[in-house]
Amino acid sequence: MEIQVVDNASQDGSADFVAAKHPDVRLIRNAKNLGYAGGHNIGIREAEGEYVLLVNQDTVLTPTFIECAVETFRRDGRIGAVQGKLFLYNFNDGAPRVGLTGKRLIDTTGFLFLKNRRVLNRGQGEEESAQYNQGGEVFGADGALPIYRRAALEDVKIGTEYFDEDFFAYMEDVDLAWRLRLRGWKTWYEPRAIAFHGRGAGERAVRNYFSILRERRHVSPFAKKYSFRNKRLLQMKNEFPSLAVKHLFWWGTKEILAWAWATVAEWYTPWVAKELIRLAPKMFKKRREIMRRATITPQAFAKWIT
Repeated sequence: MEIQVVDNASQDGSADFVAAKHPDVRLIRNAKNLGYAGGHNIGIREAEGEYVLLVNQDTVLTPTFIECAVETFRRDGRIGAVQGKLFLYNFNDGAPRVGLTGKRLIDTTGFLFLKNRRVLNRGQGEEESAQYNQGGEVFGADGALPIYRRAALEDVKIGTEYFDEDFFAYMEDVDLAWRLRLRGWKTWYEPRAIAFHGRGAGERAVRNYFSILRERRHVSPFAKKYSFRNKRLLQMKNEFPSLAVKHLFWWGTKEILAWAWATVAEWYTPWVAKELIRLAPKMFKKRREIMRRATITPQAFAKWIT
C-alpha cells in the first residue's frame, strides 16, 4: 500500500510535521492552494495503485475500511467507486457524535440526486439504523473519503483532470460521480467499510426550503458562493436536456428561490453571474466531450433521480 500526503500550501506547519514524524510517507508540497480539485488531481496522478483512496484530514478510518472496499471492487469489474458508511465525529471529544437515543449519527451513505437537482448525503444526521445495513448502488460517493478504481478515473477524466479544476472547491465530487454514471460505472455503498467524518457544515440532509435556510447559517461565505456557482456548472456540463425539461418545475422553482435568496440575503450573485459567463464556454466544451462519450440513455439515468 502506498501512502502520500498532498500539502496544499498550508501555513500551520502540517507539511513539516509530516516530514519529521512520518519520513516513510511521500510528501507532495504544492506552492499554492490548488483547491480540493487541483490538490487531489496531483495526488491521483502521482499514485500508482489499482485503487485510489482520497482521505480528507477530518476523517478517521476503522482498521478494516480499505479491506472491505477492495473486496467490493473485486466482486464486480464495473464498480468504479465505493462509498463507505461514514458517521459524524466530534474531534473535540474524540468520539462519534450520537443522537438522542445514544446511537451514532450518520454522516453519509452516498449521494441522493433529487428532481430539483440538489444532491444530498443519504442518511445524513439520522441515527444509525438497520435501514443502511444493506449494501447496494448509490448515485455517487461523497468526497470526504471516496475510493475509486483507477481505470474508472482514467476513463472519465477530461484532459489531465479527474476532478474539474475550474470548480476549485465544492461539488467537484458530485461532478465526478455524475460523469462516472454517464459512462456506465457503478458506485457501490459498502456498509462494512466504516469510518468517521468531522463534517463542519450541512450535517442534516434537509429537503424543505425553510430547513435549508436554517442550515445555511452554519456555512461559510466562501463555501456558499462557490457551491452556488458550481451547482450551476454541474448542469451546464452534465445535464440531459430531456430530463431537464421533464423536471423543469422542480429545479426551476428551486432556481428562482435560490437566486432570490442569494441576491437579497447573501449578496454574491453579481460575482456568480460573472463567473458563470466567464466559465460557460469551457463548460460547454467539456460538455461536448462528456456527452459524446456517454454510454447510458436519459431513461437509464432517470432511475437515479428521486
